Amino acid sequence: MTTNIMIVGVGGQGTLLASRILGNAVIGEGYDVKVSEVHGMSQRGGSVVTYVKFGDKVYSPIIGQGEADIILAFELLEAYRALPYLKKGGRIIVNGQSIDPMPVITGAAAYPADIAKKLGEKANVTAIDALALTKQAGNSRAVNVVLIGLMAKNTQIPYERWIETLKATVPPKFLDVNLKAFDLGYNH
Repeated sequence: MTTNIMIVGVGGQGTLLASRILGNAVIGEGYDVKVSEVHGMSQRGGSVVTYVKFGDKVYSPIIGQGEADIILAFELLEAYRALPYLKKGGRIIVNGQSIDPMPVITGAAAYPADIAKKLGEKANVTAIDALALTKQAGNSRAVNVVLIGLMAKNTQIPYERWIETLKATVPPKFLDVNLKAFDLGYNH
């Protein structure tokens, strides 16, 4: 049996670091792990998607539609875009933040209304104001680690493994902030 997690966000939000933290934590627990990163126009604020699959033996990193156990979304619209990938009974963990994509910025489109409500009608959703929690941690760029912390609370991976992984993965100058951000998400 494999666990399939999609991490979705916008370029610059730290989705790739989040996938490294998740991947390293599950490797530390002895699982086979495959990670695949899909970059859109990430440097311009476009979509970034990372697939993380783990289990006893994983043969492919790709997650198809209807296969994701968890969608970890750093932004509301990205959660909505990823919804077709969520399996029946799966879970979405989403930061309640809205970031205007380029078509909205240029006036070519409008940001969809009521995304949080639409998500809640179609899936098991845990929404969090991760940005507010990052301010408590001391750095607004730690949304990714707040969300990893919230997800980690509901896994079989022990808290200590997550902390060890953060210490091994996050650059030392950002470690204290990220440990605080993780705990804020974990204890939310």
